[in-house]
Amino acid sequence: MTTKRTYSAEDITAIQPLPQGDLWIFGYGSLMWRPGFPVLQTRRAIVHGWRRSLCVWSWVHRGTQQKPGLVMGLDRGGACVGQALKIAAEERDHVLAYLAEREMVTAVYVPRLVSVRMPGHTEPVSALTFIADRAHPQYAPGLSVDDAARTVRAGQGQSGANPDYVLQTVEHLDELGIRDTFLRQVAARL
Repeated sequence: MTTKRTYSAEDITAIQPLPQGDLWIFGYGSLMWRPGFPVLQTRRAIVHGWRRSLCVWSWVHRGTQQKPGLVMGLDRGGACVGQALKIAAEERDHVLAYLAEREMVTAVYVPRLVSVRMPGHTEPVSALTFIADRAHPQYAPGLSVDDAARTVRAGQGQSGANPDYVLQTVEHLDELGIRDTFLRQVAARL
């Protein structure tokens, strides 16, 4: 059984050393529509080599270990359009501690700096994001649309109903003009 533990900002920086100063964070799921921290600037961004995937069994936020939900993870391959969120240097420790508690509750996500491209920036910038750990028991690769929808429909965790998470993410992606066919198909079955 995976136990919940408390992570800190130092846990993130021990795994992934970060640049000094203001920090960009790449959001591809609920961080886009509910970051939970003060943001200086939000920009549309793309990361290559990683794709948005409904590939993580949720044992805390949108399900339980006995009845898991499904949430997004960044998985290898393709590209992902999301949002880059800029946080002020003076907010770093607070935001990193918050992200550690939110994203690393069962260590299914690994913090990582990725190169993101944003309109108006000639050079890519480094952004912190959270990728799915393929070796973790919560990694759920290759689910069909029907299996994903069935799991999402039944999921309920400490952050609420799993269908709300998927539907709000799809709604936000639509507002941004980002098309995610798999997520839309899952949402249509909810």
